[in-house]
This record gives sequence, C-alpha cells and structure tokens, in this order.
Amino acid sequence: MPNSTRQSPTVIAASIAAFQSQKKLADGAIRQTSDENLRKAIDPNTNSIAVIMKHVAGNLISRWTEVLTTDGDKPNRNRDGEFIDDFPNRAAIEQFWERGWTTVIDSLSKLSDADLFKTITIRGEPHHVIDAIQRSLAHTGYHTGQIVQLARHFAGDNWNVLTIPRGASNDFNKKMQNAPR
Repeated sequence: MPNSTRQSPTVIAASIAAFQSQKKLADGAIRQTSDENLRKAIDPNTNSIAVIMKHVAGNLISRWTEVLTTDGDKPNRNRDGEFIDDFPNRAAIEQFWERGWTTVIDSLSKLSDADLFKTITIRGEPHHVIDAIQRSLAHTGYHTGQIVQLARHFAGDNWNVLTIPRGASNDFNKKMQNAPR
C-alpha cells in the first residue's frame, strides 16, 4: 500500500515519467547496437533502428511543438521522409532523436493538469490534451518495443538485459518488498 503521507504525482508528472521510462529503455538498447546494426533492416519490409528513431523523433517534434496552439501534424513535417535513413552518421541520428525527446518533455513540463481537458487538434481531429498524451505514449511505447527487439536480435548472446532477467523475478520481488519506503 502506498505511503499515505506522500502526494500522488500529477497526471503531467506521471506522463513525463512514462515518456522518460520509454526513452531509457530505447537508449539502453541503442547503446548496445553497433553503427552498422543501427542502420540495418532485417528484411525489406522492416525499418532499421535508425529509421524508427527518426520516425519517433519526427512524430514527437510535430506533436509537441506549440501543442496548445497548433495542429499536432505540422505542415513542415515530412512523415514519409521519416522512413528514409538519410543521416550522415550515428551522431546525427542521435541528435535528432534527442531533439524529439527534449521537445515532448519540455512541452509537457510547461503544462499543468488544468490543461488536460483543453481541446487540441491532430490532423484536424479534436483531442483533449490527456488523450493526445495517451496516444503519444502508446505510439512511442510501440516503437520502443521495436527498437529493443531489434537491438536484442542483433546483440545475440552479448545482450545486457534492460529489465528483470529471466529467472530472476522472485529475487527482484523479494528485493523490492524489503526495500525501505
């Protein structure tokens, strides 16, 4: 049972934490991926990690730039171009990736829970801010899973687990139950 003297986080704070958790997982996987494998697609119908990173960043930049005053699908966004790896190097990929995450975190940090039921648009369709947050988290989580799975595939036996390792759930649960609160 949660400590009743602690205040629950706001929806905005919880959303920021959820985005940061997704980024941490993706970054952990990306760090384990060579430059070559970062840009390798496993088949002609699958995106590389670099392309997924580009798409996620492009989406976050478009959705979260001036979120309360402009449509979430900006006129200058080239969504189809997000699926083309035209980066000169890994540093450029990572720079764009960081820009996307900075945009969403900075934008959410400027909102309050009072903004959650304001109406915004995405491709002209009205959404409450809270719905847009959930939509963006779901989209980001979907692609984070792809990044982790691809990185895990490429790493093979050299993979460093990002969450609880297989067979270690009981030990982890005991540790958490005995942790100071």
